[in-house]
Amino acid sequence: MRITTGACALLLGAPLMAAVPAHAQDAALLDEIVVTGVRRDTVFDSVRPEGVTGATPDSAGLVARLPGAALIDNGGLSGQVQYRGLFGERVLTRVNGQRFHSGGPNAMDPPLHYAPMPLVASVEVDRGVSPVRNGPALAGGVNARLKEVGFGEGQAFAPAYDLTAGYRSVDEGRSVGGVAGMASDRFRLNLLGARETGGDMRFPGGVVRDSGFRRDTYGLSAGWRSAAGDLALDLRAQETGPTGTAPFALDIQYFDTDFARLGFTSPAGARVRLEASLGHVRVEHGMDNFGLRPAPALASMRRLSLADAETVVGEARLVLGSPARSLSVGADFELADKSVVITHPENVNFIVGSLPGIEVSRFGAHLEWRGAVGGVEAELGIRADAHEASAGEARTGSAVPAGPTLLAAAFNAGDRDWRGETVDLTARFWRGFGDFTPRLTLARKTRAPNAVERFSWMPTEASGGLADGNIYVGDRNLRPETAWILEGGFDWSRGPVRARPTVYYRRIDDYIQGVPFDATPGVADTRVEMVAAMSGDPTPLRFANVDAELYGFDMDFGVQLTDRLRLDGVASLVRGERRDVDDDLYRIAPPTLRLAATWDETDWSVGVEAAGTLRQTHVSARNDETPSGGYAVVNLRGEWRLRPGLQLEAGVENLFDRDYRPHLAGRNRVSDSDVAPGERLPGAGRGAFVTLKASL
Repeated sequence: MRITTGACALLLGAPLMAAVPAHAQDAALLDEIVVTGVRRDTVFDSVRPEGVTGATPDSAGLVARLPGAALIDNGGLSGQVQYRGLFGERVLTRVNGQRFHSGGPNAMDPPLHYAPMPLVASVEVDRGVSPVRNGPALAGGVNARLKEVGFGEGQAFAPAYDLTAGYRSVDEGRSVGGVAGMASDRFRLNLLGARETGGDMRFPGGVVRDSGFRRDTYGLSAGWRSAAGDLALDLRAQETGPTGTAPFALDIQYFDTDFARLGFTSPAGARVRLEASLGHVRVEHGMDNFGLRPAPALASMRRLSLADAETVVGEARLVLGSPARSLSVGADFELADKSVVITHPENVNFIVGSLPGIEVSRFGAHLEWRGAVGGVEAELGIRADAHEASAGEARTGSAVPAGPTLLAAAFNAGDRDWRGETVDLTARFWRGFGDFTPRLTLARKTRAPNAVERFSWMPTEASGGLADGNIYVGDRNLRPETAWILEGGFDWSRGPVRARPTVYYRRIDDYIQGVPFDATPGVADTRVEMVAAMSGDPTPLRFANVDAELYGFDMDFGVQLTDRLRLDGVASLVRGERRDVDDDLYRIAPPTLRLAATWDETDWSVGVEAAGTLRQTHVSARNDETPSGGYAVVNLRGEWRLRPGLQLEAGVENLFDRDYRPHLAGRNRVSDSDVAPGERLPGAGRGAFVTLKASL
């Protein structure tokens, strides 16, 4: 069923809905990055990384500074987060608590694409696993909260603003944005906006062609507080202009995206609280291989792909008790329509509906208890979800060769509907002994296959963001992934020293990964392989269920050496292995270490950071993954608090101009660049940045 009622549902639900705040969590269960210069009003556990470059557009790079996290760098605006070896939709990523579907088949707009750095107030990360109330996913949850003007303290309206402007030399990147509005104790209203532009990124060997970007965001947030609770409305539009994506076969021509969210929450002190929300997101996306990068030598190989996605989500939760001793029961739903059509810009008869009329739905319910047993704090949860997915009829134009047309006919003749159920369980325990808090988590978490993995009938490079240059096809018989999780650790702080180590193990049944299409890779004895060979890859991969395991260790730590000097660090190590065959999992981050020393004065601070990785030699032989070398880079950062509410930040990234190639970076797909086609893309070279922040 095509979603056409999303906006109407939002308007009809306005009296009942408002932006829902994060459900209360104990500090032992949550990480949070608080961006420098933004109001700090949080009870959550806080990670404050030094050396954050205020001009970088990709908020995924901010999350990657946390223990267990890493950045999959797919371009200036398309980065994804890997968390303890899991990435993509396995990580429950939201913006302002709202779930939604990416607009394109290659995740050029992952969720954090819609969290521009000038608008980010904080990023919250569930440690280890995400609570069942947030929905199904295998890994911890990431929630980017955007800036807004909060309620005031008096009846009179008072102005407020939080603005940021920045510049980065390595790509001539410029950004400006923030929020401005007014609020009383009953009403609040603010406008928000941001503009970000950048050119091709420089590295020690030259320039990464086709890496510039452009993005505009604007909207408003409003709220009304009464004795019954808080009512709020958030509206936001984002327009991404021509943006290079060197690791993909196509570049972003545009993303036109609209967000709307309504919600209601009862007063925080009430013994019975209702939390509810309704959201709608519409994405329209165009991508091509000739507008920014050098066009293919053969005019017949030019491509313009058009995609769209529409998502309606809603949830309602009844919470009984206090935040620390509560029982909550709730239900939620998620409806999405998606489609992708491949065209030729000068031939109206070349049409391939590679993802035709995809309809996805999920209806879920959960029960969660928060309390204590024998002095041990606990959070126990169970959720069940019913999933449905279907595809329309694939179509091809008269100018399309016979191979794809025959594949479309075979797809249409098969079963294009799927139904399934999943069940998630979580049990998290912790107990405080003064400066020592041990933690234990047991969980069963699930993820249903996405549209690309299940319904990609046409062999293309659509992979959900892997950006590895391989050609993939889907499998309609895929089963949901199921992860069995065990992790333990502790939080310890005594005097000037603190440490928070965690060890974990994930056994994943039916893990979805690309495997050779058949038992004779390289021999084009099927129609899929013949069509793939026409596109330059005679060894296509098929998304398939395999058995896997992930295990590792991560921690953050710090020590206050003197009244002015402190040392902070983050270390992460993860291994991923297949259990069904003797091989490593594909694209797993290498061991990483980040150390930062900071000198703090009353009105200024300076810091130096060293960040790097070891070699990654545990790579997937079956996917022809190549090892990568280790590296280390040094960054400098300083902050000057000019007066209350006004501060200047500046620094230098990659001080020694080190040429390095992150293991999770994609492969270059652009000719006439200083990076050869097929080479792993480099990290940014030496560059200065400066950021000015003002708030009231």
